[in-house]
Amino acid sequence: MHHRTRSEKIFDGINILALLILAFVTLYPFLYTLTMSLSTPVDAKLPGLHLFPMRPTLESYEKVFAQSGIAQAFLNTALRTVGGVALVLLFTSLSAYPLSRKSFPHRSLIMKLYVFSMLFSGGLIPMYLLIRNLGLLNSMWALLLPGAVSAFNLIIMRNFFQAIPEEIMDSSKIDGAGELRTFTSIVLPLSLPVLAVVALWSGVSHWNAWFDAMIYIHDMDKQVLQLFVRRTVIEESDALATQAELLHATTYSKETLKAATVMIATLPILCVYPFIQRFFVKGIMLGSVKG
Repeated sequence: MHHRTRSEKIFDGINILALLILAFVTLYPFLYTLTMSLSTPVDAKLPGLHLFPMRPTLESYEKVFAQSGIAQAFLNTALRTVGGVALVLLFTSLSAYPLSRKSFPHRSLIMKLYVFSMLFSGGLIPMYLLIRNLGLLNSMWALLLPGAVSAFNLIIMRNFFQAIPEEIMDSSKIDGAGELRTFTSIVLPLSLPVLAVVALWSGVSHWNAWFDAMIYIHDMDKQVLQLFVRRTVIEESDALATQAELLHATTYSKETLKAATVMIATLPILCVYPFIQRFFVKGIMLGSVKG
């Protein structure tokens, strides 16, 4: 049995301490926001660390949910996230599969063009003019189509497809399957880890996006949740806090309203991660080894 030396114990202790500090620094902003959203105005103004609410209350959440437009913003964001993930998986997988086959002509040139798009882009104004000329302004397609294919996601997925043994696909072709049947029946079922990773990345991106909606969407009933959060944090929290003062409300304030709004926008996407966490590391590792 190996007995650890004094230096090894010191080294392990320093590592554990550093990891605990890093974990606290990482988790504290989330815990602080959650605590503030559940706290009363008096508790929220107290100095010191806020790790848990002393007198929990849901009044701030009730006030936020009572605002007009939040239900529609939730629905718009959910539709954008689901539709965006579906388009990303469809177009990225259909693009990555042929580029992973050695027999595909000019695949090296095509990959260089994809990499070029990662380094240089047309810019914001040309993109807006393109969206306008295509007649996509003020529609959900303006939020979905521009990000349907990401060069980074395509490279990760292509590398994963390349790691699948050629013998498996050759055996399906011997049995009479064509490329499309091989792709749908062999490649995709074996690629669930990388599909889950790309779905998570694109889902988080669509859920948190707000800048493109601010530019392309003009109708308030088509706005996404993050724009609602931005408007609440910057503008409406002041009005609600003033209203609370006039009504002598003691269960919510400007700070607690902001925290509740941020938590409402953050929790749904956090709840998805545990279901695909088991695919995450495997998808990244296998998709990044073979180039």
